[in-house]
Amino acid sequence: MEFGRKVVMPLTGITRMQLEHWAKSGIVRPSRAGGGKGTRNEYSFRDLVQLRVAKKLRDEGVSLQKIRKSLAYLRKNFPEIEAPLAELTFLTNGVDLFVLTADTKLILNTLRGQYVFSLALGHLIEGLRGELRKLSVPKEEKVKVRGRSFIVVLTPDLEEGGYAVTCKEIPAAISQGETEQEAIDNIIDALELSLSTEEELKKRKARAV
Repeated sequence: MEFGRKVVMPLTGITRMQLEHWAKSGIVRPSRAGGGKGTRNEYSFRDLVQLRVAKKLRDEGVSLQKIRKSLAYLRKNFPEIEAPLAELTFLTNGVDLFVLTADTKLILNTLRGQYVFSLALGHLIEGLRGELRKLSVPKEEKVKVRGRSFIVVLTPDLEEGGYAVTCKEIPAAISQGETEQEAIDNIIDALELSLSTEEELKKRKARAV
């Protein structure tokens, strides 16, 4: 189905003068151009979409010159795209004009002919939360002190950095360290002290009997 100017104007919010100017300048040409007196330009639905997009870009402060430059670049470098304004997703900050690409991480600046990176902030935040969850999970390690095996638990300190470390078998043995290895070395020293104290207490009890 094709539409005449009297239908297109109220649908798109574009004036007659704008329609004629945009057709002459190549921003949006009607699918069927009138061939002479008594004939009319007719616009397809895709033309209507392009007109609405162009109107929205103008409303956002993008000049006609920038729109023409952007379309010229797209038509030259992406000839397979017949109607860029209807087939592509445009982004603008009022100064530059960008187009989303098939690669969601890349955005094309059509005025400069350059690709820029985009960041999916939601995925980034969720990924960061996942990493924090992993970091906060306590880690168990086995150590040997004086021929005895112990399980020590390393817990990351997410505020100050480093690790707190405890021992399952001897809760009184507590230490910390900047790295996992330093924390393990320090808990071994704490276990040595605890075992020495334990042995000394046993000896005292034996002497007291």
